[in-house]
Amino acid sequence: MTGQTENSEAAGSLRDNPAAFRQALLDHLYFSHGQGLQSATRRDGYFSLAYTVRDYLMRRWRDTTNTHYRHNPRFVYYLSAEYLLGPQLRQNLLYTGTGELARRALDEVGFDYEAFLAEDREPGLGNGGLGRLAACYLDSLATLDIPAVGYGIRYEYGIFRQSIEDGRQVESPDNWLAAGWPWEFEQPDDMVEVGFGGRTEWITDPEGRTGKRWIPAGKVLGEPYHLMVPGFKTRTVNMLRLWRARATEEFDFQLFDEGDYVKAVQQKVLSENITKVLYPNDNTPQGRELRLRQQYFFVACSLRDIIRRFKIRNRAWSKFPAKVVIQLNDTHPVLAIPELMRILVDEERLDWDGAWAITGKVFAYTCHTLLPEALEKWPVDLFGRLLPRHLEIVEEIDRRFRRRVAGRFPADRGREDRMAIIERGERPAVRMANLACAGSFSVNGVAELHSRLLRERTLADFAALDPDKFNNKTNGVSPRRFLRLANPRLSELITGRIGEGWLTDLERVERLEGAEEDAGFRERWREVKAANKRDLAATIRNLTGVEADPDAIFDVMAKRLHEYKRQHLQVLHIITLYQRLLADPEAEITPRVFIFAAKAAPGYRMAKLIILLINRVGAAINRDPAVGNRLKVVFLPNFNVGLAEKIYPGADISEQISLAGMEASGTGNMKFALNGAVTVGTLDGANIEIRESVGPENFFLFGLAAEEVFALRERGYSPKYYYENNPELKRAIDAVAAGVFSGGDRELFRPLVEELLGRDRYLVLADYASFLEAQAAAEKAYRDRERWTGMSILNAARCGFFSSDRAVREYCREIWKVSPLPVETNSPPE
Repeated sequence: MTGQTENSEAAGSLRDNPAAFRQALLDHLYFSHGQGLQSATRRDGYFSLAYTVRDYLMRRWRDTTNTHYRHNPRFVYYLSAEYLLGPQLRQNLLYTGTGELARRALDEVGFDYEAFLAEDREPGLGNGGLGRLAACYLDSLATLDIPAVGYGIRYEYGIFRQSIEDGRQVESPDNWLAAGWPWEFEQPDDMVEVGFGGRTEWITDPEGRTGKRWIPAGKVLGEPYHLMVPGFKTRTVNMLRLWRARATEEFDFQLFDEGDYVKAVQQKVLSENITKVLYPNDNTPQGRELRLRQQYFFVACSLRDIIRRFKIRNRAWSKFPAKVVIQLNDTHPVLAIPELMRILVDEERLDWDGAWAITGKVFAYTCHTLLPEALEKWPVDLFGRLLPRHLEIVEEIDRRFRRRVAGRFPADRGREDRMAIIERGERPAVRMANLACAGSFSVNGVAELHSRLLRERTLADFAALDPDKFNNKTNGVSPRRFLRLANPRLSELITGRIGEGWLTDLERVERLEGAEEDAGFRERWREVKAANKRDLAATIRNLTGVEADPDAIFDVMAKRLHEYKRQHLQVLHIITLYQRLLADPEAEITPRVFIFAAKAAPGYRMAKLIILLINRVGAAINRDPAVGNRLKVVFLPNFNVGLAEKIYPGADISEQISLAGMEASGTGNMKFALNGAVTVGTLDGANIEIRESVGPENFFLFGLAAEEVFALRERGYSPKYYYENNPELKRAIDAVAAGVFSGGDRELFRPLVEELLGRDRYLVLADYASFLEAQAAAEKAYRDRERWTGMSILNAARCGFFSSDRAVREYCREIWKVSPLPVETNSPPE
């Protein structure tokens, strides 16, 4: 402990004092990790470096908390089931300005700097765009000096670790905590008790007022861990607080003493299962129950902590909305609405109307989907069994809300049923999106098209009732993570051209406009891209064994695997190119490497079948001597932030090919464009705004627009019409059906073929011909080296709008009503 204290006190001087930094590093090796320099492993050295950098952040965090305490501002509390944070060491070295200092100190003691960076494990706290967006927003909140706390779950095993065996996705636990994680602080003193099940009863308080009391059948403890979230070029260090489930008792001593060792720890295992994995498979009753337990545990712990923080400086509940705004990142945390009502009504003894008035001023809801199945619903019987008091509260919210809707639209009984929070019928269910709309003061989408479709279709009834609630906040990404850290070569080139400052004001990259006319700059841009492609080719070789030619087009589709994202449309394109080469070996095809990276949910069979098809098609093409290096297909396993940072800089083409009207926004499209990739895409999500920004001439558009999709479905869509009238499409599908890519097994891919020919829910066949035309246009443009380089430069130069800093400023100004609070320095100068 002495070494840790000394390091914390000395942290302010580390940046300008190499000797002090080196001594702090050695002190942590000895005092914090119990190792001598001679016996230290690479892992020991990594932890010592991480602790040293963490010490540097601690002084800023202390100043931040002191400033917030003095000023008692309104806090933004961001509730998200996912945070896809990415590796922390490289980012924290950048944010503390200690990267070169660390490299020098490690060199002096004989340690390998790059090897230590490779030891940094990525926390398994998220899966896709939802979690990465949350991480970018926390980064921007700190960078903009906004008082904020993020809340989430400390998943012990994350979602899963993906490997590919015989072409198939295989899931294994992502044991990211096995060797410890140096960036978190355990906070057992702030433990929270969470109840489940049981019953409710009427009570009368000493003043004679009646009310309800919940008597849970069982309880679980929520133990918080917090992670510092530093801002860039600022002293602000905010906090992400993550909850771990703990049993109220470690084991039953009597059962243990009697020799029943399994039963003695059974309750501990059941309790702690709540935070084992992200998104338990809900294809079984047990999985659905565990997921609901997980969501309630998360919001119950977080609200207790928010209220505890509020009461440090405030007492009157009337001040709660002035000091607290809670952003619900999708439907997973929406149980916070009835939980706050329960606390206010049952524990704080507020009347219903007063409690509902407070609740309605505190919550804001971001909807991230247009898919009905993604708008969560919970069976009433399950909900009532696990959360009996909350069901009573939701029933009362539903009763009052139905009355309000009926009063506003008296002649439209169907509207009341559509908007009801509790869906009646044979299988009654609690509709979480409806509850969010009823209980929040703001409802926002995440791209212009998405927000319009929410207002006009998905949540049209709610928009008609409360039009002022609805607004758009187009997503953004952190330029620090996805340009400066992911692509240092390009970052240096941009800085050399336009100067510093763009990392905190991304719209400054528009100053690159005109550089596409400079032959020397174009050449340097190409050199950066070529170096990045060589790095990506090395990654491909290391992960798959496939040799990828960096001179080929690197055509990339890296995103979560879902049918609406249409990875299988790209596969049909690849099969068509392959068949053209087999039919005409002299056919003119620009060499192309098709790069896929994606995880499929463990219970999503069709998505996993598409992964298998990608790999089987790739295996056939990669080993065919008739193809050579003209076509390659690779699937990079275990897609996460660390892998994404290697992929984005090396991409030539960004595939953003979801069916129009399906994708909420997307953020991968922004990351690729900022790194100079050119998009092949539909008019879906933020693709529309990217195309408007970069110019139609720098974007390869294909496919039906959203309105055309709706119209085609209403007329009656027949996928077989497209199959029977497009010979190349027919040949590609027939090859899959005939077992060409499955060793003659016609059954393996039958479910996928039957879906495409029978229903084709996401109109893959309808967009196939247009997709191939866009791909041919992209290939032609790539062959014109100067034109392509100019397109690449303009994609980066014109995407400054898509910064998470811009998005968070809009949230602050238009939803949260909060202002920056710069941190006051109380510590000795750095």
